[in-house]
Amino acid sequence: MEFIIIGLYIFFLTFILLYALAELNLTFVYLRDKWKNRGDQEKSFDNDEDKPIVTIQLPVYNEFYVVERLIDAVANFDWPIEKLEIQVLDDSNDETVDIIANKVKELRKKGIDIKQLIRPNREGFKAGALAYGMDLLRGEYIAIFDADFVPESNFLNRTIPYFGDDKIGVVQTRWGHLNKDYSILTKLQAFALDAHFKIEQRGRNSGGHFINFNGTAGIWRKTTILDAGGWQSDTLTEDLDLSYRAQLKGWKFKYLEDVESPAELPVTMPALKNQQFRWSKGAAECTRKNLGKVLINRGIGMKTKINATFHLLNSFLFICIISLVLLSIPAMLVINQFPQFDNIFRNSLSFFFISTIILGIIYFVSNKSPEDNFFVALFKFMLFFPVFLALTMG
Repeated sequence: MEFIIIGLYIFFLTFILLYALAELNLTFVYLRDKWKNRGDQEKSFDNDEDKPIVTIQLPVYNEFYVVERLIDAVANFDWPIEKLEIQVLDDSNDETVDIIANKVKELRKKGIDIKQLIRPNREGFKAGALAYGMDLLRGEYIAIFDADFVPESNFLNRTIPYFGDDKIGVVQTRWGHLNKDYSILTKLQAFALDAHFKIEQRGRNSGGHFINFNGTAGIWRKTTILDAGGWQSDTLTEDLDLSYRAQLKGWKFKYLEDVESPAELPVTMPALKNQQFRWSKGAAECTRKNLGKVLINRGIGMKTKINATFHLLNSFLFICIISLVLLSIPAMLVINQFPQFDNIFRNSLSFFFISTIILGIIYFVSNKSPEDNFFVALFKFMLFFPVFLALTMG
């Protein structure tokens, strides 16, 4: 039994260290790519005649506080009105339905092609709503925004041109934060999300590895969705699932760090916990569904397979941490009874220290602005990082 306890303890510490090393590698790739491409010019259209028909899908469920703001934002896109279609995929069962209906009526009078689509039932939730809209849209490119987003008017002009590469199936943009300074809770969320959208998304994309559509603030090529098998509701993160199925089919994703799509962060702990639950459970479901397909695919390189493994298993980190907590007392009892394990146990604990240092480097890089003084930024980071770890671990 003592071997099992110490073995499990070392296994969980080792996974955390390997995950941290994988993230550190992405940080190096991110910094290298940022240095090499610091002078890149954005793609653009020569004239309006070259612009394709684009459908905007807005999946909505009881969002009466923000839905008008969202619809107004996409209706103001700088895009030829005859080449823009808006689908409000309305699964609401409260006053949101009437608010949307009035807004749709108002915009249709201005000549905007906007529809409120109400399904007979909410089967499949968001994935079901997106699939329902797929059967009725007319655009070859599909931009998706959740209700808490407020995209800039030039969003399509800065993203659609990248589909000039026929291999590109998705263009994903970086999330901005409208209410970052609302509270310590929103600051901590922004702190974590910035690491994902800078280090992870750009690092994986620059390294030629699998990334994910983040469920919103991105654009799909319709052909890509169909080729990958369409929206499926057997996981809580239908966006991650479809992303992996599409990339397994050979489609490429383009991530644009410089294109920011502002959104509101959850402002209450219950809302944040609900979001994190969906993301964690959905990632686990996608791991079960897709990781094996990635690992046995001979057309995928080993580095990409390793990155995909840690990408999909990110929520396993929390299992490792709670397991270490639960195993800590039995491990100490084993060491007291069997002193020969003492050196092994102490050496293995250095894994956790190294992992923490590495994660600190990653989050410091992702959150430091170029104009910040290094030492001032480092001092502020040292004060903030422990608070972030406390929230994350909690």
